[in-house]
Amino acid sequence: MPKKPLLRAIPLGGLGEIGRNMMALEYDEHIVVVDAGLMFPEEEMLGVDLVLPDITYLVERKEHVLAFLLTHGHEDHVGSLPYVLPRINAPIYGTRLTLGLLKNKLREHKLLDSAQLHEVKAGDRIELGPFKVEFIHVAHSIPDGVALAIETPAGVVIHTGDFKMDQTPADGAPTDMARLSNYGDRGVLMLMSDSTNAEREGFTLSERVVGEAFQEIFGQCPGRIIISTFASNIYRIQQAMQTAARYKRKVAVVGRSMVNNVAIAQELGYLDIPSDLMVKIQDIGKEPDERLVILSTGSQGEPLSALTRIAAQEHPQVKLKPGDSVILSASPIPGNEELVSRTINNCYKHGARVFYPPLHRVHASGHANSEELKLMLNLVKPKFFLPVHGEFRHLAHHAEIAHDVGIPKERVVVVDDGNVVELDGAPRLRNKVPAGYVFVDGLGVGDVGSVVLRDRRVLSQDGIFIVIVTVNKDTGQLVGDPDLISRGFVHQQTSDTLLDAARDQVTKTINKLGGQGPPEWQVVKSAVRDAMSRYLYEQTRRRPMIIPIVVEI
Repeated sequence: MPKKPLLRAIPLGGLGEIGRNMMALEYDEHIVVVDAGLMFPEEEMLGVDLVLPDITYLVERKEHVLAFLLTHGHEDHVGSLPYVLPRINAPIYGTRLTLGLLKNKLREHKLLDSAQLHEVKAGDRIELGPFKVEFIHVAHSIPDGVALAIETPAGVVIHTGDFKMDQTPADGAPTDMARLSNYGDRGVLMLMSDSTNAEREGFTLSERVVGEAFQEIFGQCPGRIIISTFASNIYRIQQAMQTAARYKRKVAVVGRSMVNNVAIAQELGYLDIPSDLMVKIQDIGKEPDERLVILSTGSQGEPLSALTRIAAQEHPQVKLKPGDSVILSASPIPGNEELVSRTINNCYKHGARVFYPPLHRVHASGHANSEELKLMLNLVKPKFFLPVHGEFRHLAHHAEIAHDVGIPKERVVVVDDGNVVELDGAPRLRNKVPAGYVFVDGLGVGDVGSVVLRDRRVLSQDGIFIVIVTVNKDTGQLVGDPDLISRGFVHQQTSDTLLDAARDQVTKTINKLGGQGPPEWQVVKSAVRDAMSRYLYEQTRRRPMIIPIVVEI
C-alpha cells in the first residue's frame, strides 16, 4: 500500500532569533517557501557582514521547490534572495512594493534578468502544484504586507507574516480581519503567527500617533531637524515629508538605502512628495536651518550609516551644531542598544537635542502586541498553532497566549530552526535538517565558519604572536636568533625584557630538538607553540594566537 503523503513545516530561519525568516511547506515532495530573509551579525560575529539561512535542504530538492512566497519587503524577509537564487531559481511571488525593493537588490547582484518575478496583490489566488495560495492584506510598518492562506490536501495553513491590528493605519487600510475570520469559520489546520512583540501587553501604538508626535516636535524645533528611521518604513517617511511640507521646510535625503527606497517608493506611487519639497544633500547649505529637514539612515547606530557619521562629525555634507534636533524614529533591535546609545550621546555632545523612544512617541512598532495576537488566534481558530518570528522567549510567550485563548497545550508546537513538524492528525517532530548560520563576509558566502570566528575572537582578545626561526635543514640546529613579531599582544618597544626572555625560551626549545639529524618540522612547530603558550601565559596571563614559522636553510 503506498505511503500517504504528509504535510511538513520546516523552519529554516526566524525561530529562536530575530531575522533570517524562512519557512518551507512540503507536501508529497512539493515545496513552497515563505520568505527568504537575512539577519545582521551579532556582536561576537567579528567581521561578518550578513547572516543567511542554510538552504542545504532546499538545494538537495531544488527541482521540487515550486515558488518563493514573499509576505513583505523587509530585509529579514527578502534579503537573502540574491544569495539563494543562484542555487535555486524558482518563481517568486510578491506584491508590487515588495518586488520593487527586491528588484533593486537583484540588479546590484546582476540577477534581475534571470529572476522569475510575479506580481500579486491582496485578494489574488494562485495555484502551485498541490498548494492554493491566497494573499491577504495585513497592516505593518511597510506598505503591501500580506498574510498567506495556503490550502493543501491536508488542510489550510495560514502564515501571518509580520502584522499589527492597527485600526488607523497611515494608508487607511487595516488588516483584513474579515478574510481571516472567513478562513477561521471554514476551518484552519495550522496558524503560524508573528511572535516579535509577544512579551508586550495591550495593543501596539498606531502609526498615526507618530505623525502627531512629529507635528508636536516640529513646532518646538528652531533649527534643522534630522529624522532617522528604517529606510524601508515608507509610512514613516511619508509622515515626515507631510509634516515638513506643513511647516514649510525642505527635505534632503541622506544614506544610500534611504535614497534608493525613497526613489523606488515614489516611482511606484507609494510616496506622495510635492515637486518643490526635495533638495539635494549637497545644497543644504543654501537653505536656512529653520527651513530644513534631513531624512537619514542609521536608526540602529550602524557604524558606517549616515546618522552615526553625522553624530561623530564625520559626514562630508552634514555636521551637527547647537540648535539641531535629532528624531530617532525607531527602537533598537535587540543587540543594537549600545550602538544606539553611543549615537544619542554623540548627538548631545555636539549640542543637538534628541527625541527618542520611550521618552517620546516617535516610533510605533510594526508588530502585534499580546492583545492583537489573541485577536488573530480568535479570528483564525486554528486546530494547531506554531509561533514563528522571534527569539525563543518570544515563541514561548506566544505559546502561553495561545493557551490563554483556549488552544490546548498539546496542540501548540514551539520549535527551533531545523525542526521538521509533520502534520499527521497531530503535529510530530521529525529529525532536524541543516539550519545553521551561513556567513557573508565581503564577497565570500559560507567560507567563514565557527573556526574562523573563534580565531578572530582570540585575535581580538589577546592578539597574535609570531615566532620565526631559521634552522639548518640537515642538522636541525638553530641558525641565528629567533625573530618575534607581536600584534595586539604587547608593544614591542615597551616589552623588550619579555621578548628577550621569550627569545631565549625559543632557543632552548629548538636546541633540545636539534643536533639529531634532519628535523621533523611539525614537531618543531608544535614544540615552539607549546613552549611559548606556557611561557607567555605564566608571564602575562594572556593567550595570544601563536604562529611558529620555520625557515630551513
